[in-house]
Amino acid sequence: MGDTMTFTAETARAALEGILTALESEEAAQKINEAKANASNDMLKVMQYVFPLIVQVEMDVIKKFGFTDNREGIIQFTQMIVALEKEDDVIADLHTQIRAHYLPPVNIATDVSL
Repeated sequence: MGDTMTFTAETARAALEGILTALESEEAAQKINEAKANASNDMLKVMQYVFPLIVQVEMDVIKKFGFTDNREGIIQFTQMIVALEKEDDVIADLHTQIRAHYLPPVNIATDVSL
């Protein structure tokens, strides 16, 4: 991305919403669901088959926001999102929704008894 100052919280929200819309499109959803079915509960297979599909959809969307559609672009985008989600609950929620497409929910016990 040429000018990182133009990537605001509003832009981040728009990009994340665009990614979610693309992930939920009929074509992408079908491919992702097939990959998930083939991967079953094997996390290594999920990372091998499902994750690349998600990343490809993300790269297709983020290039519309000035990022390159390659490894460096997705890394830069993700770093910016992670930084922004600490201050913006909407961004954090949207990013969590995207991650839910390839990561199972993690339950963390909040009540620790000693």
